[in-house]
Amino acid sequence: MSHVTLLTGPERRRRWSEEDQCRILAAAFAPGSTVAAVARQYDVATSLIYKWRRTLRARETGFAEVVVVPDEPVAASVPAAPPAVIELEIAGKVRLRIPLTTPPTLAAAMVKALGVS
Repeated sequence: MSHVTLLTGPERRRRWSEEDQCRILAAAFAPGSTVAAVARQYDVATSLIYKWRRTLRARETGFAEVVVVPDEPVAASVPAAPPAVIELEIAGKVRLRIPLTTPPTLAAAMVKALGVS
């Protein structure tokens, strides 16, 4: 009569999800940790951790798909909006136009340089 051995327990060939792989990689290459210690903790071969890292790096440095679409035509009947500015007129003599993109400290320095406080 033939003899059959039934192995119970975890399957040795496991399937790791991408989230699990990323979590293990983050733990293995965190400051102060070693790949060997993390491999023992998760019961993974160190070579598999390095393989996952190579695969992840190859995926990250690959080419990205680029889609070029034509610009939408600009309607000629709509006038362009004037740039947003703060306009100061001082005593009818000096006119100062400050774009809204100017940092407040620079705008204050410009006003102060004109002698207006």
